[in-house]
Amino acid sequence: MTSPPHPTEDLSVFHRLESEVRLYCRKFPVLFERAKGAELYTGDGRRFIDFFCGAGTLNYGHNPEPVKRRITEYLAADGLMHGLDMHTVAKRDFLSALDEVVLRPCGLDHKVQFCGPTGTDAVEAALKIARRATGRSGVIAFTGGYHGMSKGSLEVTGSRRARRAGQVGGADVTFVPYEDGPLGPFDSLGLIERLLVDRSSGVSLPAAVILEPVQMEGGVYPASFGWLRELRAMTERHGILLIMDEIQTGCGRTGTFFGFEPSGVVPDLVTVSKSISGYGFPLSLALIRRDLDVWEPGEHTGTFRGNQLAFVAATAALGLWRQDGFHAARAAAAQQLAGFRATAQAVDPDIVVRGRGMALGVDLGRAGGPGRAERVQKYAFEHGLVIELCGRDDEVVKVLPPLTIDAEVLERGLGILHDALLAG
Repeated sequence: MTSPPHPTEDLSVFHRLESEVRLYCRKFPVLFERAKGAELYTGDGRRFIDFFCGAGTLNYGHNPEPVKRRITEYLAADGLMHGLDMHTVAKRDFLSALDEVVLRPCGLDHKVQFCGPTGTDAVEAALKIARRATGRSGVIAFTGGYHGMSKGSLEVTGSRRARRAGQVGGADVTFVPYEDGPLGPFDSLGLIERLLVDRSSGVSLPAAVILEPVQMEGGVYPASFGWLRELRAMTERHGILLIMDEIQTGCGRTGTFFGFEPSGVVPDLVTVSKSISGYGFPLSLALIRRDLDVWEPGEHTGTFRGNQLAFVAATAALGLWRQDGFHAARAAAAQQLAGFRATAQAVDPDIVVRGRGMALGVDLGRAGGPGRAERVQKYAFEHGLVIELCGRDDEVVKVLPPLTIDAEVLERGLGILHDALLAG
């Protein structure tokens, strides 16, 4: 159910040479050429509003001027482009900015590990160090959770489809329901406590609990802050490490820099990727509580764990967080997005809308299901809006505009989405 390409676009080379694993190009079969802010442009001049943002990688929009300016200056000065884990000026400046803008304000006395290009590398590192530091192998994860596509990350990811493709077993992983999900609220903390205290539960004391503060791919389910505090208290009581996956929820997507911040919780490990580079460059971090940094030199390496251009862009992007205007505009956009809840539910009372900050999930599970969600996505694309689906069966329309989106562009995009819901 995708629109045919424009007659002037020749997409044959992709069909002939690229693997069948490709996904997003099937949903959005056009030839994109350039992008700016919250808009994408094809070679023949068509324009699309972007409510997808590279699956949460472009929180600051496409080609943000302050970041682009710093990148071009660095390139013009022949800045170092590859440095493995050596000391570089670009890395020094990024670490200093991260400490000032993020770590200290969040109360995180954590070391920073540069893991490799993608978020799943950060998850792999966090799981490895949790097991190494505790001497235990088990992990508790949550149904609906998504943590990446490499083997260790897949073992703590709930999706059967993803796990089947990776042929993972996950014998050391215990899944429990999230605080909320398609089947309704659940006393997951009560279940975990029961499993931990019952010596015949079959579940050994785990090394860690891993979760997203808002389950994004699972259907945009925010955890309540009280629930996060109770979970943190439980893990501390039993000596279990808490891994917070902020790969898609971080960098301001849910309102604060990290999704867990308003709860007051301090995780033992935090995984960060996607928008941390500020420009779409590959970069991922594991933030490690200082006393847990038990790595031996070279125990966890990677050729691209020191992306110098990503450091430069990330430092420039963190500069935005020092600007009052950025915060005011971001808050106004979040308020505008929140107002769409009533608009969507007025279309159909069976539509459920969830979210936090600049992440919204329009759940059509009881209002037409996956078929309607696919029709909504198709209509939106045909009318100039790129938007993604999520949830167990792709029944949730996931709204992820840039944090920096202009109010008028956001309104136009929401108008298209409203029309799509009516048409679907």
